[in-house]
Amino acid sequence: MAAAFGDEEIDNDDYYSLLNARREATQEELKASYRRLCMLYHPDKHRDPELKRQAEQLFNLVHQAYEVLSDPQSRAIYDIYGKRGLDVEGWEVVERKRTPAEIREEFERLQREREERRLQQRTNPKGTISVGVDATDLFDRYEEDYEDMPAGGMPHIEINRMHISQSIEAPLTTSDTAILSGSLSTHNGNGGGSITLAMRRVTSAKGWGEVEIGAGDSHGPVFGMKIFRNLTQRCFLTAQCGLQFSSRGVRPGVTTVLARHLDKNTMGYLQWRWGMQSSMNTSVVRDTKTSHFTLAMQLGIPHTFMMMSYQYKFQDEDQTKLKGSVKSGFFGTVVEYGAETKISRHSVLGATVSVGVPQGVSLKIKLNRASQTYFFPVHLSDQLLPSAVFYATVGPLLFYLAVQRLVIRPYLRAQKEQELEKQRDSSSSETARKKQEAESAILLMQESVRRIIEAEESKLGLIILNAWYGKFVTDSSLKHERARVIDVTVPLQCLVKDSKLILTETTKAGLPGFYDPCMGEEKSLKVLYQFRGVMHQVLSRDTEALRIPKQSHRIDADT
Repeated sequence: MAAAFGDEEIDNDDYYSLLNARREATQEELKASYRRLCMLYHPDKHRDPELKRQAEQLFNLVHQAYEVLSDPQSRAIYDIYGKRGLDVEGWEVVERKRTPAEIREEFERLQREREERRLQQRTNPKGTISVGVDATDLFDRYEEDYEDMPAGGMPHIEINRMHISQSIEAPLTTSDTAILSGSLSTHNGNGGGSITLAMRRVTSAKGWGEVEIGAGDSHGPVFGMKIFRNLTQRCFLTAQCGLQFSSRGVRPGVTTVLARHLDKNTMGYLQWRWGMQSSMNTSVVRDTKTSHFTLAMQLGIPHTFMMMSYQYKFQDEDQTKLKGSVKSGFFGTVVEYGAETKISRHSVLGATVSVGVPQGVSLKIKLNRASQTYFFPVHLSDQLLPSAVFYATVGPLLFYLAVQRLVIRPYLRAQKEQELEKQRDSSSSETARKKQEAESAILLMQESVRRIIEAEESKLGLIILNAWYGKFVTDSSLKHERARVIDVTVPLQCLVKDSKLILTETTKAGLPGFYDPCMGEEKSLKVLYQFRGVMHQVLSRDTEALRIPKQSHRIDADT
């Protein structure tokens, strides 16, 4: 289990790995593992000064792990927040004998106090850039109009609209936030802009309120209020009212939204709007791990429609989504389909084809980069032309596949290698220390391993012949493979008890005599062992639990 602390991920399995214990281990099981390792690492058992020094270091590590896990409160903190949770300032005033839930609540309180000290350093910038392109000349051109034009009558493509908006948040206190936003828009040579300042206050755990004022050159000054309130655990209400002052007078407007959880994955919404564009809207939204479905109906002036949308989410590392929707009303009918995929850690690229009557054919390309959105609607045709639909569908797909193969994948691969190299360089001293500890542990294990092997041989028990840990690659790169794996035969044999070896579901890098030979890469454990005079072999993933001997590991005599 890993828990988030700030912006970093915490590995909190080291202590359990060091004792080779399950996360669910009882105090008796922890004590048994601790005593066994103490017998192995106790400094008084070694006369050689160097071995004695190394044994003392490893003994202290094991003692530290057991000291944390044997104390119920420290173990609860460690299980939830890892090693750094034990170092958080303020724990010394926490009462003993608290439950994990109480400890989590106390930790979150301490985290809030830390956040208060950093309020002035935080903002939440959000922005949108939309560029509308008129490319109807590609498909709707009339040949007779281009016969006399030079250069073969090249199609005319123009940018006919643009919109830019940006907002930032400035936390003033733990309950008050100032929000400043602005926008600029232009359409066919005419444009305008506006700026808005809002103050939001969190009134309780159930709701918040907001007051905003704004002004612009295309509209008059605006004053508005907005509130949010949780009515029950499954229902909430949002209400917004505003006044717009113009040369034609004051134009009021009210919008209310009532939402309710219909089940675990389904939300129902009722919206009523009164003002310049009055309407009533009802919708049902169902969102699961594999799909997203929306059904909406609106009665209003001037827009009345019914809309159905469905998205299918692929369970892959790129988080790809296929989506389709149908929208019909007095304005006509629109069918949309498209896809969305993650192209990097913080970027999502999507493309949607819109086909409708009387709107024609459009291609909408959207790129989300962190909190910034870039939107490019391209109008291809005013008519339902098969050629426009075909190129709008196939063109972006071919372009994406080419860019993915030629640019994105090589870039991400190079970036990953660069990050791994940087990680190895930054942790080289830590890796060297872990390697030294592992080598010291193996030296201290020699005598115990000799006795274990003698006992196992006398009863045809479990003998570890060879064991390797690390990254295994193809046969064409054997030299590279040897540099990525370490020999862990002795440490595994030392863990054998009563002809059994049991490893828990955690990384093996923390086991006595182990270390990580390939930081940041996937690792496996390969074991060749003998049981009752028969050869066995197994290859398991790093975090996979392993129990040997097993009949399924047996090597057939014919192979």
